[in-house]
Amino acid sequence: MSLVQNVKDDGLAGLEHNFVTGQVENLVRWSRSRSSWPATFGLACCAIEMMATGGSHYDIARLGMEVFRASPRQADVMIVAGRVSQKMAPVLRQIYDQMMEPKWVISMGVCASSGGMFNNYAIVQGVDQIVPVDVYAPGCPPGPETLLHAIETLHTQIETGEIMRRREANGGAGAGIIVEQRDGQGESSMITLGSKR
Repeated sequence: MSLVQNVKDDGLAGLEHNFVTGQVENLVRWSRSRSSWPATFGLACCAIEMMATGGSHYDIARLGMEVFRASPRQADVMIVAGRVSQKMAPVLRQIYDQMMEPKWVISMGVCASSGGMFNNYAIVQGVDQIVPVDVYAPGCPPGPETLLHAIETLHTQIETGEIMRRREANGGAGAGIIVEQRDGQGESSMITLGSKR
């Protein structure tokens, strides 16, 4: 039976789930997932890969993220790219606090996720000690493909609402989702990171 026949027989009930018959909550989630603006927080070599992701070759404009905001009040995604020093930690937290709700954090690279090779007093051993992390992008440094995969994972979680359920279960903390490294720099298996929460 055609769509016209379904509508003729059943009215709006004959339409499949779409923008007319969809729930407002689903439409809000869909629009949030496709209009997230990142507040850049590039600290080390991962920032070069993040800049490459914003270039024309990878074109994150198709994901609604072409505008890297300089003001945290206009951003809702923080991409922490690189190692976070103890001196930079209060600045990172202040920028996170100034971002509008709802807000999400992507931890890009092994240094941001767990301190990496810098196991010393000067480097924060995981940015999740400062801000709640929603998605971890593994690698040293993760390539643009891995960051794109992390962004798409975040968008899927925003759209399905799963990320908010995970936050509620963790007492408002990040969802802690791990993505696969996709840039050929490492093994293609899932990389598991231990959570500090």
